[in-house]
Amino acid sequence: MLGPSVIHHAPTLGVIPVPHGPETGEEYEDYPAMAHGAGATEQERRILGHMTHPDDSFTPEGVYWADLPFRERIKFVSRVQAAEDRKEARATWEMFKKDPLSPVSYYFRNAVLPGAGLGLEGYVLFSIGNLQPLFAATWPQCWADTGKECTNNWVAAVTYLEVVGIMAGQVGVGIIGDWIGRRWGLIQDAMIMFIGLLMLTASWGLNLNGWVICYAWSLFFYGFGVGGEYPITATSSMENAVSAGRLSTREDRLHRGRKVTMAFLMQGWGQLINQGLLIILLLIFHHGSGDPPYSAVATQWTFRVSFALPAVGTLWLVYYRTYKMRGAGEQLKASKKKHNVTGYDSTSLKLACSEMGGRLLATAGTWFANDVMFYGGRLYISKFIQVLTPGNKSVMVTWVWNLCNVIVSLAGYYLASLLIDNKLYGRKMMQQVGFFMCFLMFIIPAFNYGYYSSKAGIHAFQAMYFLSSFFNQFGPNSVTFLVAGEVFPTPIRASAHGFSACVGKAGALLATVLFNYIDTQTKFYFFPWFGLAGMLLTWMFLPDTTGLDLKEQERRWSYIRQGKGDQYHGIAVHPTHLSLWERLRGIGKLYDPKLDERSRIEDLRAEWAEREAMRAEAEVAGNAKQLEELHDDHDFNESVHGYFTQTTTPEMKAMLASEKRGEKGGSSSASGSTVANSANPSPMLLPNPAAEDEITEEKPKSSAKKDKSSSKKDKSKEDKS
Repeated sequence: MLGPSVIHHAPTLGVIPVPHGPETGEEYEDYPAMAHGAGATEQERRILGHMTHPDDSFTPEGVYWADLPFRERIKFVSRVQAAEDRKEARATWEMFKKDPLSPVSYYFRNAVLPGAGLGLEGYVLFSIGNLQPLFAATWPQCWADTGKECTNNWVAAVTYLEVVGIMAGQVGVGIIGDWIGRRWGLIQDAMIMFIGLLMLTASWGLNLNGWVICYAWSLFFYGFGVGGEYPITATSSMENAVSAGRLSTREDRLHRGRKVTMAFLMQGWGQLINQGLLIILLLIFHHGSGDPPYSAVATQWTFRVSFALPAVGTLWLVYYRTYKMRGAGEQLKASKKKHNVTGYDSTSLKLACSEMGGRLLATAGTWFANDVMFYGGRLYISKFIQVLTPGNKSVMVTWVWNLCNVIVSLAGYYLASLLIDNKLYGRKMMQQVGFFMCFLMFIIPAFNYGYYSSKAGIHAFQAMYFLSSFFNQFGPNSVTFLVAGEVFPTPIRASAHGFSACVGKAGALLATVLFNYIDTQTKFYFFPWFGLAGMLLTWMFLPDTTGLDLKEQERRWSYIRQGKGDQYHGIAVHPTHLSLWERLRGIGKLYDPKLDERSRIEDLRAEWAEREAMRAEAEVAGNAKQLEELHDDHDFNESVHGYFTQTTTPEMKAMLASEKRGEKGGSSSASGSTVANSANPSPMLLPNPAAEDEITEEKPKSSAKKDKSSSKKDKSKEDKS
C-alpha cells in the first residue's frame, strides 16, 4: 500500500544543504511506490478520483450509482439530477441577463445545427406522402387507381425507389463514415441532398408518365443522401457531445442522450414546417381556397416551390459542414490511431458481430418493428377523416389533421429528450413502455373495429391515434435512433447504425407493400404484434447504456480487441448496463470494482505516457494547436502529471507510450492488464522506488507546490460542481 506522500524541500541554488539546517527551498511532493494489489490507495483516489470516480456517477465512498440499494439509488440520482438542473438554470439565467437572445442562439448551435440534415430529411420525406393525394386529385389519369396514362409500376415505384435509396444510403454512408471519416460523410450527404432537391424541383417529362419516371429517380437519388443522414448525424452528434477526441466528460455522462435526441427531433420540426408550408402554398397558388378541383398550374407551383425552399437551406448546410465542422470525427481518428488502423477497421467489425450479435439483433430488430408500427399509423387518419367528413375530397382536411398529429409527436420528441438520460427511467424503459403503448393503441380497435370506426366511437379512435403518435416518439422512434450507435464501439458505430436503420426501413417497405393487398380490418389485426415483438426484443437483447461513461465502453472494447475481454472488470460489464441475454451468458460476472480500480489507474498511466510522447513530438514539430489541446485537458492536471511522473520508470513510460499508440500492436488494455493482472510482473513494468529521487529532481522545483494547489483547486471545483 502507498503511504502518505512526503513533502520535501529542495535546496536553494548556491546553498550547501546541511543536516538539521533551515528549510530554505521550495516544497515538492514525493510519491511513495504504488501498490500492486486490487484497489487503489487513499492518495491515488485523492489525485485520480476525478477520473476514476466522478461524483456524478459515484458516491463519496466510491460506490457506483448502480450498486446502491434501491432507495439510496433514487436519492443519489435525484440529488445529482437536481444539482445539474440548478446548474443549467443558473447558467441559462446568466446568459439571459447578458443577452436575452443568447439561450436561443445556444439552442440553435447545439440542437438545430447538428440536426439540420434530419430536419431537411423530415421535411422532404413527409412532403412526398403529403403531395401524393394532391397529385391524385390533379392528375387522376395518372395517380388514381384507375389511371391509364401512366404505368402503374412507375407510379408505385415513386414510393419503393425512395425507400430503396434510403436503405442504400444508410448502409453505404454508414460504412463510409467509419472508413473515410464522419466529416466526409456529413459533407457528402448534404451535397447529395442538395442535388436531389434540384432534381425534384426541376423534374419534367415529355408526358405525365415521363415526369413520373423522372420524379421517381430523383427521389431515389435524394433518398441516398437522406439515408446517410441517419448513421452520420447520430454518430457525429454523439461524439461531438464532448470536445475533440475526449470521451469521458460530465456532459457526456449526463446529457449524451439528450444531445442526440435534440438533433433527431429536428425531423419533427421539418415535418411541421413542411405541412404548414404546403397549406400556405396551396392557398396562395389556388386563389385562397383549399378545395378541389385543383389546377395543374397551382399544383406545379405548390410542389416545386416546396422543394426549392429546402434546397437553399441544404446549400447552406454544405457550406457549414465544409468550413465549420472541421473537428467532426476526431474521436474516430483517435480510435484508429490507438488500434493502429488505417482505412476500415474490419477486425472490429468481425469482433462486433461475434461479441455483440445480440445487440445488433436488438437495434436492427426493434427498428424494424418500430417502422412497421410507424407506417401502420396511417390506418387511423384515413378512417376517422372518412367518418368525420363523409364525401370529403379536399386534401386540406387531411393536411390539417396531419398538422395536429405532428404537433402531438413533437411533444413526444421533447419529453423523450428530457427523460432519456434519467437513470431511473432511461433508454430501455422508455422503449419498452413506448412499444407496449403502441401495441395497446392498435390491439384495442383491432378487436372492436366496428364500434371505433363508427360515429359513436370515432373520438376514442382519434385519441388512440394521437396517443400512438405520442408514445412512438416518446419511445422507440427516439430511442432506436440513439442506441443503434451508442451500444457499439467507435470503429464500427456508423456501420452498425446504418445497418440497423436499413433493416428498419425494410419494415417501412413491408408496411407499404402490405397496404396494397389487405383490407383495413386485417391491417389492424396484423400491425399490433410488431409492437409486442419490439418490446420483447428490447427486454431480452438491448443493454441499458443510460449513465454509462462511453470511455468505459471503449476501454472494454480495447480489452476485447486484444483477446483479453475476460480481464476487463469495469462498469461496462455491470449487470445494469448489460442486456438480459448478456447476463445469461455470464458477462456480468466479470464485474469487480476492486480489480478494475487498479486496472483503470494503469490504463490512465498508459494514456498519460502516450500524451507525454505526443507532447514531445508536438514540441519538436512546433505544433502549437496540438500543444494547446493537450494543455486544455483538465483531467490530466499537474497533480496527475506529478503522480505518474514519479511512479513511472523511463523504461515503462516508453513501453506504455509505444503500446498505447499501436507501434507494437498493443493497446491500453494490454498495458493495464499487464500490471494489474499479472501474478509476477516484469521488473521493468514496476515503478522503481530507487529512481524516484532522480525523477523528482528532473521535475521543476515549483511543480510540487503547483500540483498541491492545483489538486486543492480541482477538488474545490468538483465540490462546487
